Amino acid sequence: MDKYDFIVVGGGSAGCVLASRLTEDPNVTVCLLEAGGTDSSPFIHTPVGVVAMMPTKINNWGFETVPQAGLNGRKGYQPRGKTLGGSSSINAMMYARGHQYDYDLWASLGNEGWSYQDCLPYFKKAENNEVHHDEFHGQGGPLNVANLRSPSEILECYLTACESIGVPRNSDINGAEQLGAMPTQVTQINGERCSAAKAYLTPNLNRPNLTVITKATTHKVLFEGKRAIGVEYGLKGHSFQIRCNKEVILSAGAFGSPQILMLSGVGAKKDLVAHGIDQVHELPGVGENLQDHIDLVHTYRCSAKRDTFGVSLQMATEMTKALPQWMKNRNGKMSSNFAEGIGFLCSDEDVTVPDLEFVFVVAVVDDHARKMHMSHGFSSHVTLLRPKSIGTVKLSSTNPYDDPLIDPAFFSHPEDMEIMIKGWKKQHQMLESEAFEEIRGENFYPVDACDDSAIEQDIRNRADTQYHPIGTCKMGTETDPLAVVDKDLKVYGLAGLRVVDASIMPTLVGGNTNAPTIMIAEKVADIIKADYRLDEGVEEQAAASI
Repeated sequence: MDKYDFIVVGGGSAGCVLASRLTEDPNVTVCLLEAGGTDSSPFIHTPVGVVAMMPTKINNWGFETVPQAGLNGRKGYQPRGKTLGGSSSINAMMYARGHQYDYDLWASLGNEGWSYQDCLPYFKKAENNEVHHDEFHGQGGPLNVANLRSPSEILECYLTACESIGVPRNSDINGAEQLGAMPTQVTQINGERCSAAKAYLTPNLNRPNLTVITKATTHKVLFEGKRAIGVEYGLKGHSFQIRCNKEVILSAGAFGSPQILMLSGVGAKKDLVAHGIDQVHELPGVGENLQDHIDLVHTYRCSAKRDTFGVSLQMATEMTKALPQWMKNRNGKMSSNFAEGIGFLCSDEDVTVPDLEFVFVVAVVDDHARKMHMSHGFSSHVTLLRPKSIGTVKLSSTNPYDDPLIDPAFFSHPEDMEIMIKGWKKQHQMLESEAFEEIRGENFYPVDACDDSAIEQDIRNRADTQYHPIGTCKMGTETDPLAVVDKDLKVYGLAGLRVVDASIMPTLVGGNTNAPTIMIAEKVADIIKADYRLDEGVEEQAAASI
């Protein structure tokens, strides 16, 4: 039976970081298990390829939620990356860390070492920012952050429109002040996607102490008493077991990590007994505390076809020219992430920390791009950044190949709808402003902006996730009944087991979640190294080479 020092389950945003950082010590062996395939697809590396992956099962789990009462009984759509790099390989590449307040809140909840000042060094360690060279940004890190190479000219309309409703221009929403609008900074390098796999894993695949196994679905964690000793996984119709000398680290995401824990007998007894699973450890917070950003898109037809994407003969002609341009120069329309503008704003005058986000898209977006229109246009998302609605992830069966039951419980808290209606109005005001007058066409879903009841129904009929589920293996103190991991992300009551991914976030950040997930993995990689004194191997190797 194969044995490694560390087994990392999930080759996504966090797992790639951990596999890379832990194997910096040549004396440490790591096995990385990924349920998806390699990241060789051209849809991943060509930024515009996001439009092929997000609405389909290409490199994508394509989960659905249970029917949502708050969405008039609709099932929500939950795309998640199923490939090396995880969701960083299929997302819109937006680099938005969240507000300083979010991390200080984590620390105030008793999570020592997770304040903004504690986390900032790890944002910087991960980052190589091509534009910003100051105390908020890093240079020389694996994750390249850049401006878009060929932004659309209608971005200027968006920025001017934001100014018209009191949202100022901001050159860096990840810097000293988050409030404001700007062209999106993206995780790209030389006009290509810079996923966690490209940044951390690919450059180190030749390390003899790193084993990567793709298309391997983890069935469960193996225990001796209360200690994790390995995992069982499936590959090509067969089951295998591997063992660890030190730890199993779950990095399977906000849906996968709690599912694996429950399949392994870790969770609330009532949930496990219902599926006939023998309990290893009582931990009632597993699968609880699910939080996600709820989002509403306004979409307009547009006369500026040259500066937008659409379904048309003109678009087909342009893209045949854009491909050789991108292959030669790594710019042009193929380098677009579609979501080319971003903005953070407050829903009311008495709100001091932005609680809404705009994402401006230079294309028609309807139902996650699953509903196509013969048209060119532009769209804007408005997102509720800190919803109070809290949901769950539960087992649907004991089969690890079955999707879990995902219930974000959108709009189960009434305050979320109150703020979302305000956000709907602000976005509508922005898009109907004079800045778009010359290019704005038909609104795909017109609603009376003075009728709150009609706005609420529009939200319930069309709103859905902004793709940021977190919290289902919550970091917290021992006195928190829903805490699953401690401040070092060790699972309470068990030895040799950590969870390191977005599922440990106690609360949603007021931004996108990919950059924070990478930060978390960078930070915990250092914690693990300190626990096992792993850096000594690196030092020994350096001394031997002198």
